[in-house]
Amino acid sequence: MPTAFSISGNIIDLLNSEIFQGTVHVSNGRISKIVREATDSSRYILPGFVDAHVHVESSMLVPCEFARLAVPHGTVATISDPHEIGNVLGVKGVEYMIENGKKVPFKFYFGAPSCVPATPFETAGAEITAADIEKLFQREEIKYLAEMMNWPGVLHRDPVVMEKIELARKYGKAVDGHAPGLRGEQAAQYASAGITTDHECFTAEEALDKLAVGMKILIREGSAAKNFEALIPLLPEHHHNIMFCSDDKHPDNLVGGHINLLVKRALAKGNDLFHVLQAACVNPVEHYKLEVGLLREGDTADFILIDNPENFNVLATYINGELVAESGVSKIAFTPSEEINNFNTEPKQPQQFAIPAEEAGKIRVIEAYDGQLITKQVWATPRVENGFILSDVAQDVLKITVVNRYQNAEPAVAFIKNIGLKEGAIASSVGHDSHNIIAVGVDDESIARAVNLIIAAKGGVAAVGKGQEQLLPLPVAGIMSAEDGYKVAEAYAAIDRLSKEMGSTLASPFMTLSFMALLVIPSLKLSDKGLFDGDTFRFVPVVEKV
Repeated sequence: MPTAFSISGNIIDLLNSEIFQGTVHVSNGRISKIVREATDSSRYILPGFVDAHVHVESSMLVPCEFARLAVPHGTVATISDPHEIGNVLGVKGVEYMIENGKKVPFKFYFGAPSCVPATPFETAGAEITAADIEKLFQREEIKYLAEMMNWPGVLHRDPVVMEKIELARKYGKAVDGHAPGLRGEQAAQYASAGITTDHECFTAEEALDKLAVGMKILIREGSAAKNFEALIPLLPEHHHNIMFCSDDKHPDNLVGGHINLLVKRALAKGNDLFHVLQAACVNPVEHYKLEVGLLREGDTADFILIDNPENFNVLATYINGELVAESGVSKIAFTPSEEINNFNTEPKQPQQFAIPAEEAGKIRVIEAYDGQLITKQVWATPRVENGFILSDVAQDVLKITVVNRYQNAEPAVAFIKNIGLKEGAIASSVGHDSHNIIAVGVDDESIARAVNLIIAAKGGVAAVGKGQEQLLPLPVAGIMSAEDGYKVAEAYAAIDRLSKEMGSTLASPFMTLSFMALLVIPSLKLSDKGLFDGDTFRFVPVVEKV
């Protein structure tokens, strides 16, 4: 890597909202000077993109491989919440993410997970206490208290919750929010505790309530949750308090694009260039106090080159003055990674997924929505044969199960609508937030087979159907692969295709599936301990007389 070089073009100065011709001079990884001068280059130079909230683990890639796939799209940094691996391995998992990210020239900034385990209504692999959080805050890589999902605890000023928030205040760290559907006085009360952001808004009205009480809103567009269309109209008036994030992005989607896609879409809607880039580049750096350059003299040389603001094709990405991607090709080399895990359960038998039809009644059904994490509770008349309630393919009411992966226990079994499978089963050990095994299928034999493929591999995603069995092993904490990220993306895409050939109409079946155990998002979800009502925070029976 050269210690000194210069690049000329049209410089997009976001902090002064102007574009001028000039040359950027770089020395020892920093911008030594910026000279205004005529240039014959038509390209544009601007700060790199920052994903303001992402769970790297959801890409199924370790951090160094996530970086390889992200840099061709102009991403130079992420605000990463490691609570997925935290739920599996505790502080050891958070430290794994930090150290793995240091293997490559990319700027990973992590949060201290605030809710591990996420709730007491599921089995997780570890706990992260307030004392653990204080130790993490003493690491320079930890920039914030990660999303405070326990919003009831915030509203009721639970002592443990407030201790964690007070620690963030003590160490000068931001506190990320997570409060889907919270509005009005409750939103104000939530923010008054010190919560500074929210990425869970699914309507503009909800976001406006939170903006009004001083919170910053992250517009999320991931592989499952897609809120861009609902929230982007807020950008013109609130661009100083808006950021872009992916939250959860599967590997094949990451190969296709990242924050750059949100920038393109926002510009295509006629938004002001400087407003869009304020959200994509500047706001995360300022809010989280990141060591990421914003194209000023003295800054670290973190910037990208694009062809023009109309097409916005990323030509090159620089981090600390190092060329890390050019012409759509990552220059970050594959790096071997250690595998750590916490997986201890035995194979299951088909009869363990059976539900006896002991009494007449209706069944509660989780109604999933494509592109959303929220669900709805609906009722259905059960299909009964030989004394057991079965999946009803004709009504698209299928059996769903969550299997404890940390110890031997009987599976929890319920029903779900809108997955769409016509045969077989799909399963995954990526099951937010505790990452037990979650599966959906049309018959108990297929469900058991898909679950057992994952148990044998100690983590992965699997599809069984169309005369095939496909498995993508995820041996790092049961949620990530340590293999080449591009190969992982190809393998995942193949399983995704098979699930759709089996009938699923979802854009991202495995990503949607992974959130069906996320109890903190209403309304009805399933944990390894049973069917859970996220509105009342209590377990409910699958079958009930109504």
